[in-house]
Amino acid sequence: MAKMFWEKDAKPQALKGKRIAVLGYGSQGRAHALNLRDSKLNVVVGLRKGGPSWTQGEKDGWKLVSPAEASRGADVIVMLAPDMAQPAMYRSDVAPNLKPGSMLLFSHGFNVHYGQIAPPANVDVTMVAPKGPGNLVRRQYEEGRGVPCLLAVHQDASGHAFERTLAYADAIGGTKPGVIETTFGEETETDLFGEQAVLCGGARELIQAGWETLVAAGYQPEAAYFECLHELKLIVDLIYEGGIAKMHQFVSETAKFGDITRGPRVIDQHVRDNMKKVLEEIQSGVFAKEWILENQAGRPQYNKLLDQEKNHPIEKVGEKLRQQMAWLKSESKTAARGKK
Repeated sequence: MAKMFWEKDAKPQALKGKRIAVLGYGSQGRAHALNLRDSKLNVVVGLRKGGPSWTQGEKDGWKLVSPAEASRGADVIVMLAPDMAQPAMYRSDVAPNLKPGSMLLFSHGFNVHYGQIAPPANVDVTMVAPKGPGNLVRRQYEEGRGVPCLLAVHQDASGHAFERTLAYADAIGGTKPGVIETTFGEETETDLFGEQAVLCGGARELIQAGWETLVAAGYQPEAAYFECLHELKLIVDLIYEGGIAKMHQFVSETAKFGDITRGPRVIDQHVRDNMKKVLEEIQSGVFAKEWILENQAGRPQYNKLLDQEKNHPIEKVGEKLRQQMAWLKSESKTAARGKK
């Protein structure tokens, strides 16, 4: 069983008076910075001037500085820029300004785990990874709650890395629902596998394959859209709220029988074998190398494949149908307010 930590375990004084530099002000960066500030910690935000987040940072009342200036003299440097931007930022702005005994904190282990960032031995290297998007991390904090977090200590140079990292998780609200201890390797590999095999790659392929199967059999594209894409949210919401057991509780007996007898034929041994291969490529570093080289080449394959997905026929059908769904507009406005 995973080891968990709560508010009672945290020592907020571990970060008292420390200069915390948050580098990056996207979804997670903004949420972390605002939550830390509201927790009465000494926070500075480092951004490249004129970047997409600069205006938002100024609106939020920050006296913005460059990443290098933010890092200079910082006790904690929080790397929240996009994964592929972090290595260059680390080399140019962070590494020259790292002081012995300081802490380098990440929200995802990719660059450390795959050797794109190799901090010196005299600094702490840790991670706090909220299991939710930044707008949820911020909203839950404002409501006096929090989002569960993963915590990892990769390198403890100071002898106080764990307590400082737990204090950070506490300051952004993570200790209220609980903080789970993990490793950089486990967080990185499970995160990538979940994205590729289930949450994004697996779900997208399943949706498109189901839609294509019905349309090829002569059914209306609109009917196929509702059955294979639109109603998925209803099922996922039930699973999110109470696990697969709750989903089974609220769907029909016919749906349940189809689930338990036909589901294993769709996700058969061949699919499971492919999942194992996907995981092996993550564990061996093959995927990481491919993604790093793709970025270095200007993302030609990435852009080509993404354009293909944007032009899939299911997108055109969905665009027309969603125009008739008035509730989606109000939900979009609510989501937008949550990001501000």
